Amino acid sequence: MSSLRVRIGILGLALLAGLAAPTIPAAAETAPSPTVEEQRLDRAVSQEILERSGFDTVAPEFTRALGAAHSYAEARRVVARQGAALWRRAVDRAQGRGPADGDLSRDDDRPLYWARLGMAREVRTWEPKFVLTAAQRAALLDRLEQTSRGQSDIRYPRQHPKGLKRVLVTGFDPFTLDRDIRISNPSGATALALDGTVIRTADGPVRVETAVFPVRWQDFAEGTVERALRPYLPQVDLFTTVSQGRVGRFDVERTNGAWRGGFADNNVIGRTETIPVADPASQPQWTTTTLPYTAIVAADTGRFPVYDNTSVTEIPAGGTAPVVRPDGPTAGSTARAGGGGDYLSNEIAYRATLLRDRLGLHDRLPGGHVHTPVLQFAAGNTDPTTGTVTDPEFVRNRLDIIAQARAILTTAVTASQRG
Repeated sequence: MSSLRVRIGILGLALLAGLAAPTIPAAAETAPSPTVEEQRLDRAVSQEILERSGFDTVAPEFTRALGAAHSYAEARRVVARQGAALWRRAVDRAQGRGPADGDLSRDDDRPLYWARLGMAREVRTWEPKFVLTAAQRAALLDRLEQTSRGQSDIRYPRQHPKGLKRVLVTGFDPFTLDRDIRISNPSGATALALDGTVIRTADGPVRVETAVFPVRWQDFAEGTVERALRPYLPQVDLFTTVSQGRVGRFDVERTNGAWRGGFADNNVIGRTETIPVADPASQPQWTTTTLPYTAIVAADTGRFPVYDNTSVTEIPAGGTAPVVRPDGPTAGSTARAGGGGDYLSNEIAYRATLLRDRLGLHDRLPGGHVHTPVLQFAAGNTDPTTGTVTDPEFVRNRLDIIAQARAILTTAVTASQRG
């Protein structure tokens, strides 16, 4: 107790002498380690994809720019500027603008994916000379995600030209990379190919804007889908979420279920639970497409067959075991899989259509989910340990899927316009 009085007395004398108590600066947060997803950057295939597309310069240039930042505000500007530049570079490459920078075909979505991970790893492990809190680092990573995925680049004409229809399309990153790290996702390639384009139809022009989403459960739980789509759904005339689905076919998924089935994401994390959303008390077990599926299935859109997929898996009212229902859910049932399964394809469809309904747009906004065929390598190039990162059939398949997705979109818009 006497030592306490001594310390108090010394502090009092200092204050009486007009001396300010010393300010102790906040301690800098220790930079976290790279994620499982980011660690795959060190593999030979990911490096080859970056080198053969010219995107191997993205992360080093970003590292230099970020290293020159002297404050959080400067770092945020660097992240926003270079994240947006990466998205525009990937879109321009996919749409034939500027040099190809490498021998990979322009339609390839993988350079964007791996270059973004290189930037994210730099932000995550960066140790700046100024104090950077964990919250600020998370905000930088979040800003990078938004800008480099096109989520902050969705821009329709301010004035609605007569006859112009507005369409919003989403795609996904590659996934199941530990099974085959060479994987490309045709939904992401479709997003790059269509972003900012105008499709001419017999009923007028259609402006398409796109964005790409991660294959990570946590991002979805934190509301990345709703945050990105909410400002635009009231403005658009049609939307469709797109992902890679089954071999050799397109599917228009009729019903989406409120269930996560636990399959590991790109960080090798699984979730088995009801899809977490805001206001869970009003959360339905099922949502439905409002896309004109009859017209889409009937149209000649390309070489792959297109199906109206009505199957779901449910626990019937009063039951305990899951049951497959080919014709959709029964009254009072609990979801265990939508038509698009129980992974993030189903979840983005569920979240987007639930958002549509909660905004009061169910009866006037066509929207839902389309699954593309699985993108396959040539028959002699299927072994991920010995195969090459690309081949002519792989490229042809991806181009055909992109073209057919565009045709499906055109059919959907035309059918919706004509009622």
